[in-house]
Amino acid sequence: MRPVTEHDIRTSFVNCSKGEAKRLDLPRDLAQHPWDDLDFLGWRDPGAPERAYLVAERDGPLVGIALRVTSGASRGFTSRSMCSMCLTTHTSGGVALMTARRTGEAGRQGNSVGQYLCVDLACSLYTRGKREAAGGGVIDESLTVEEKVARIRANLHSFLDKVVE
Repeated sequence: MRPVTEHDIRTSFVNCSKGEAKRLDLPRDLAQHPWDDLDFLGWRDPGAPERAYLVAERDGPLVGIALRVTSGASRGFTSRSMCSMCLTTHTSGGVALMTARRTGEAGRQGNSVGQYLCVDLACSLYTRGKREAAGGGVIDESLTVEEKVARIRANLHSFLDKVVE
């Protein structure tokens, strides 16, 4: 992913109002992000734990989506959940259902789509082996890192397509 600015991020959102995009809390450390290792920029709102945001390049331009994080009951340490984006397994609440309001008429009618994602939205780093899941892990598979990156990008674009339909 290419490095993005605050202006790029705020103008990229497609499923919230301009006012909401203007007021959302951005990551404070944009300059320190490992842009070459990111397929998307994702972060949780520190002031509102039920909110998360994802910004990705989609056929050139940036697309940002606001997400709602469901707060389910905390599961035990031995219970594992898998992120549907990067296929990393986590224990103890490391994966959550995140929903995004759809764009257009469907969104105005209250329709949304959801996906189970890593709660820290660091899917790109897990895929590349730059970060390890606490108590979880990556499925032992024969794919190369490049093939895993292609898979995460396909999963990302599929999710974005469902939001932007």
